[in-house]
Amino acid sequence: MYIKVLIMKNLLSRISTVIIANGQFPTHPIPLSCIEKATYIVCSDGAANEFIKRGGQPNAIVGDCDSISNENKELYADIIFPNKDQETNDLTKSVQFCVKRGLKEIVIVGGTGKREDHTIGNISLLADYTSIVDIIMVTNWGIFTPIKSTTEFKSYKGEKVSIFSIDQVKLTTENLKYPLNNRPLNNWWEGSLNISLTNSFKIHTTGRTIIYQAY
Repeated sequence: MYIKVLIMKNLLSRISTVIIANGQFPTHPIPLSCIEKATYIVCSDGAANEFIKRGGQPNAIVGDCDSISNENKELYADIIFPNKDQETNDLTKSVQFCVKRGLKEIVIVGGTGKREDHTIGNISLLADYTSIVDIIMVTNWGIFTPIKSTTEFKSYKGEKVSIFSIDQVKLTTENLKYPLNNRPLNNWWEGSLNISLTNSFKIHTTGRTIIYQAY
């Protein structure tokens, strides 16, 4: 229980804008709390259907509008912002929408589940977003945080941690059970399934890197 409270306290203190992606709608109390505490909620296209069905009221619905129901298209026409660009997905369109409006502290929920290819794509996109926005992805199982320089993470002894290196750069870690010392990660599995040794750990990197912390 202490571990869950610690995570929620640290996370909820930085909530402002939430993007609900069109993956599996959250069931865990942490991503659900993110939605509850948000001051501005953007639904990525079809994600609006489930959110509205559950009684939610989005501030904006963004995407190519091929998944949102016809009924919701009519009911929420005044907050729908169509974007037909086929070179980006609906999640990226939602992030860009927020950035244009000066909303640069974002939590993504619903970014995983359903189709595995969408899940992998959405997670990898975090590495691109980190250059324009302060963003994390919160799932039913943990939190993905993209970084591009040395970063220290709040943690606890025994926390499960994985490191995914997008760019081929050398990484060094501190306070993890299986340390990296100026080592490149050539495949996503190579930095996975590590464990925090104390109440914080540090990742030294000069490239795009995604850190996963399990609940």
